[in-house]
Amino acid sequence: MARAEHTRKVEALVLRHSDWGEADRMLVIFSPHQGKTRVVAKGVRRLRSRKAGHLEPFTRVSLLLARGRDLWIVTQAETIEAFMPLRENLVLTSQAAYVVELLDRFTYDESPNPTLYRLVCETLARLSTGEDPFTVLRYYDIRLLDQLGFRPQLFECVRCGQEIKALDQYFSAQEGGVICPTCGLHQPGLKPVSMPALKYMRHFQRSSYADACRADVPPVARVEMDALLNHYLTYQLERGLNTPKFLKDVQPDGE
Repeated sequence: MARAEHTRKVEALVLRHSDWGEADRMLVIFSPHQGKTRVVAKGVRRLRSRKAGHLEPFTRVSLLLARGRDLWIVTQAETIEAFMPLRENLVLTSQAAYVVELLDRFTYDESPNPTLYRLVCETLARLSTGEDPFTVLRYYDIRLLDQLGFRPQLFECVRCGQEIKALDQYFSAQEGGVICPTCGLHQPGLKPVSMPALKYMRHFQRSSYADACRADVPPVARVEMDALLNHYLTYQLERGLNTPKFLKDVQPDGE
């Protein structure tokens, strides 16, 4: 019989926390090899706590954990990457919260995914260094869907299998992709999708991040991509996300 671990050292991203007891906090963290995990940080709400500053949301940390009765307990914490700009600007904070909410909603406890962990950390780093948030977030959406097995079919009609032509199409969240005009005409429940928006979504899906950054997506196509991806993500989650509305409210000039 394998011996139970009594201590564990992990690298992780802090997703969120909540008060626990009189002075403790319950943390939800995501690590590459343990996945999403709940741990307790004892005493971090006290003014003299040395660990508190390392355990804020969006922080990439190195943790030493000790097995407690029910949950792992944080005994040591050291910041690897703080992503400080994400805490200094309300728009950036809301964008980071969106990234973390998607990860949190789509993942289950104790489900390792090193590739997804790397994607999330890279996305937060891109936001914190001032890269175009539209490209950063929509590339994240599409890659996250890929990693979790929800990749939408954008190159062939999901009903007839024919290659998509350079025409406006339809999109079905339920069927998982694009439906051609012949199959989708007069069908209820389908979302129209313009060829320009579909072109850029396809480009993001098949490109590296560096290649995606070279695309000059016009404002109309950006709005359409935002709406279509939010629709598809909401369908897969079976409930709405909290952060898109907040992000829209804090954007300057309603951008």
